[in-house]
Amino acid sequence: MDLKFERARAPLRGTLEMPGDKSLAHRAALFAALAGGESAIARFPDSGVTRAMRNALAALGVPSSLDDGTLRLSGTAGRPFPAAGATAFCGNSGTTMRMLAGALAMTGTGARMDGSAGLRRRPMERIAAPLREMGAEISTAPGGTAPIDVAARPDGRPLSPFDGSIPVASAQVKSCIALAALGASGPSTIREPGPSRDHTERMLRHMGACVRAAPEAGPHAIRVEPLERPLAPLRISLPGDISSAAFALAAAAIVPGSEVAVRGVCLNPGRTGILDCLSAMGAEVAVSGVRDCAGEPVGDVLLRARPLKAIDVSGGMVVRAIDEFPAIAAVAAFAEGVTTVRDAAELRGKESDRIAAIVRNLRALGAEAEESPDGFSVRGGTLRGGVAEAGGDHRLAMSMAVAGLAAPEGVTVRNAEILSESYPSFAADIRSLAVR
Repeated sequence: MDLKFERARAPLRGTLEMPGDKSLAHRAALFAALAGGESAIARFPDSGVTRAMRNALAALGVPSSLDDGTLRLSGTAGRPFPAAGATAFCGNSGTTMRMLAGALAMTGTGARMDGSAGLRRRPMERIAAPLREMGAEISTAPGGTAPIDVAARPDGRPLSPFDGSIPVASAQVKSCIALAALGASGPSTIREPGPSRDHTERMLRHMGACVRAAPEAGPHAIRVEPLERPLAPLRISLPGDISSAAFALAAAAIVPGSEVAVRGVCLNPGRTGILDCLSAMGAEVAVSGVRDCAGEPVGDVLLRARPLKAIDVSGGMVVRAIDEFPAIAAVAAFAEGVTTVRDAAELRGKESDRIAAIVRNLRALGAEAEESPDGFSVRGGTLRGGVAEAGGDHRLAMSMAVAGLAAPEGVTVRNAEILSESYPSFAADIRSLAVR
């Protein structure tokens, strides 16, 4: 499928409500499968990556239903999954595979996890190695990738506590170990070299687990106590996905005179790097109506377009905006000066090598862009438009399409059907902002 966005003839206007947050949806479905009792999760997004989690759980004997946006499923109370020995196909979802590995280790369930060709290229020893340290019997394919095999623990013995550091700040790796630690024989301490998202800690605490920051063990350490009783079932409504909102906000930022609002999005501090980047580039960003949802801050964001200037992004900001760099790159193509991103080598291990793919597509659209081992640079004011290639990466597809709204020649994105993996209503939502 080709997706084409023409240059906007007038400022963008309107208010959008984003699909439910995918990061929270993954966790809610998996943690509910471990809980005691039935969970009901409203505003659950139905997309490729969230179906991957649901399908994997169903293969393991924990089916779910999704009616009128509410996901319902009954958990195992921390016992082994009913369909032990099954193969859980995780599609293209690294989040599903990495966190599910921790749940399998926690419950002592034997299973195989596999995925798409793209997922089979992503590194998995970063979760397998710490799980082995805890006593799980787990193997990866040659090269440390999927498929992953986890052996059952038929004697029901608990795992050993984890006390160590992980080499890369990663919410997925931290979450995997934290889940396994719920089934350990004593408290576990997980240290990271820098900050990462804390969705797992917040939701597990909401469900009754004892998970806390451990500053006595390090500036980015958490402590996880083994469960004394099953996790409580969830009764929540998911906030909107700020990673999806990033594309509407980017669109408003690059079309002069625009004013666009997104309501009820997750404002976890580990996820709001996109707002800080857009603000630093000159856009007027206002947050209002902040409230709490299962331990997560939720609020409304209004962006007004203003003249854009280049920025440098590095260090802690990279972690807080790691999924939004395709959108940031699109905005950078219309900012005055050269925007530079550093310390972002993790982008090379996403759905695509995002550093190479961002630069390749921007160049195809006429922009001046260069890649480095751990980032890229973009000179603003040079993008003309033309044809971009999604390359199997949903975020890349959406960011290049958004660039078409300010490109003199517009932009056509080839193989754009991949955007249904995360945001099926993307094209309709963005086009609604241009309707007069």
